[in-house]
Amino acid sequence: MNNKNFLINNILSHKVFTSYFITGFTDGEGCFCLGLSPTKVQAIFQINLHAKDRAILEEIKTVLGVGHVSKMGDDSLKYQASSAKDLAIIIEHFDKYPLITQKLADYLLFKQAVELIKRKEHLGVEGFKQLVAIKASINRGLSDKFKKSFPDIIPVQRPLVKSQAILDPY
Repeated sequence: MNNKNFLINNILSHKVFTSYFITGFTDGEGCFCLGLSPTKVQAIFQINLHAKDRAILEEIKTVLGVGHVSKMGDDSLKYQASSAKDLAIIIEHFDKYPLITQKLADYLLFKQAVELIKRKEHLGVEGFKQLVAIKASINRGLSDKFKKSFPDIIPVQRPLVKSQAILDPY
């Protein structure tokens, strides 16, 4: 058994999936996404892993108590939470156990987008444009297709994330 598999098995067997562990894992592997189309707007929190690491995703799902694990490709799986109820719990988690990398900026923008959706502002033209401006500042920004469709969109300012202290010693 290689060192990575030993570590994963050790973590799973000792149930050390603390809230801070999930936050740290998300800092490395998680994604806060906005799916936008003319017919659907969706905020999605997800973690993608190789299929052999299914146990990690299942444990994260168990600890958070929301979301689902599904196949993403031949050899990969994703843990995903996207319903309003699930995202409320995800946001509560990351507000209580904050991210410490630049992913914190993505989370803060994602949280803004979820609030906008919750208030149903995305149903109007200006609200949808606001979501596009947020999406432009999350992760890799807008695709070329989106940029052509919304040439006048100015990305929202990305929050500045300074070095954060690791709060949990484990």
